Amino acid sequence: MVDNPAGRAEARPSTSIESTERTEMHSSIGIDSKRRGDIVYFVAGERSGDNHGAALLKALRARAPTMQFLGRGGPRMRAIANGKFRDWIDETAVVGLWEVIRRYPFFRKQFQATISEIDAARPSAVVLIDYPGFNLRLAHALRGKFSELKIIYYISPQVWAWNRRRVLQMARSIDLMLCIFPFEPELYEESGLRAIFVGHPMTSVIPRENATPARSEGSGDETLKKTSPHPSSSLRSARDDNLIGLFPGSREREVKKIFPIMREAAAELGHENPDLGFAVSAASEPLAELIRADLYGKHATGKFFIVRGEARSLMAKVNVGMVASGTATLEAALSQLPFVLIYRVAWLTYVAARLVVKIKYLGMPNVLADREIVPEFIQHKAN
Repeated sequence: MVDNPAGRAEARPSTSIESTERTEMHSSIGIDSKRRGDIVYFVAGERSGDNHGAALLKALRARAPTMQFLGRGGPRMRAIANGKFRDWIDETAVVGLWEVIRRYPFFRKQFQATISEIDAARPSAVVLIDYPGFNLRLAHALRGKFSELKIIYYISPQVWAWNRRRVLQMARSIDLMLCIFPFEPELYEESGLRAIFVGHPMTSVIPRENATPARSEGSGDETLKKTSPHPSSSLRSARDDNLIGLFPGSREREVKKIFPIMREAAAELGHENPDLGFAVSAASEPLAELIRADLYGKHATGKFFIVRGEARSLMAKVNVGMVASGTATLEAALSQLPFVLIYRVAWLTYVAARLVVKIKYLGMPNVLADREIVPEFIQHKAN
């Protein structure tokens, strides 16, 4: 959709959740798909978790049509669950220590409400998807309250980056860890926490989506045609040498911090090369409104247009990109998009992170390569 602002560990071969390995994964989870009325409760708190969770729900639905899905996640998971499933992503997708502290009463209320929902539903299993700040605490609380409940964690928390000692605590609460990187399962081996490498869901999704043109909304909009140097038709062709992609993140606080940096850099590039145009990826309409307001405020609408909900397809069309740290960096790498990583948070969050993070790089492509293959501009370097 296009919008113009002027308008026990075991390692397995790399596969995805929607691959043939899902049969083994379902058996390992311990969910009896033959039992009518099986209930599984899911918790995802960010858009990336909603995407991965939706793929998992879709695979489980195909294998166990009578299984009932409850829980909390985003619009994609809710659409598949078709029941008492809450879309809370816009409320919970926060970034930074200060933002969490500021909203602590809200998160405490939601934490207790989630436990109450699980208590009332009495599910056969709970699947926690990423979102470690909330979900690791939830796993601990659930184990203390429901000793027989199966607790599965999908998308292993990056304890290898900030606190490997946390694995021992996780082993006491979690029954099974589903890992998306091949080096992760061995980290849990000595703790006694069973872990399986199930492959990264992007490895099969991205090639298929990149072969499909981005859907465009309002491609007949005369305002878009007149004011954008790169209207939606450019998204249907091969990479555009004069089109640069801006991917400022999927959370409000993130976009507020990072998009102005990207916009200023884009403006400088536009001065040097007037033929350049800039496609801005917005994960949702509220974020598109936020980006649009920023562009209007800086009178910078002419060379920018907003693409809503099509980040992966957009990565296949632009020539280079600026990408906020997070899942999108791996998406960009798998899309073979040359890009730079940009990230900025509140200084309190940055200082706290520097004290605990034990890895050299922030971007997952650099972490996996163990060298800087993607330039990183973090905090004060992002200017």
